[in-house]
Amino acid sequence: MTNEEIKAMIEQGLPGAEVHVDGDGTHFYAKVISDAFTGMPLIKQHRMVYATLGEKMGGAIHALSIQTYNQDEWARQKPFQTL
Repeated sequence: MTNEEIKAMIEQGLPGAEVHVDGDGTHFYAKVISDAFTGMPLIKQHRMVYATLGEKMGGAIHALSIQTYNQDEWARQKPFQTL
């Protein structure tokens, strides 16, 4: 899998989300920004992202590290983060 393929899958599963993916072909790191996460526990946010990837998790995607934000959280974090 490529970074772009994972990004597209997450964006398709979470319409309107801003998605940034980096990785080496099996291990990936994703930042996902969506207002759908507002008021939702972190575990549910991550499950939403994992659900967009379906059976690719544990197969083509060996490992995925996720950071999730809603728009307000991202606005506060963005100055301190690199993409």
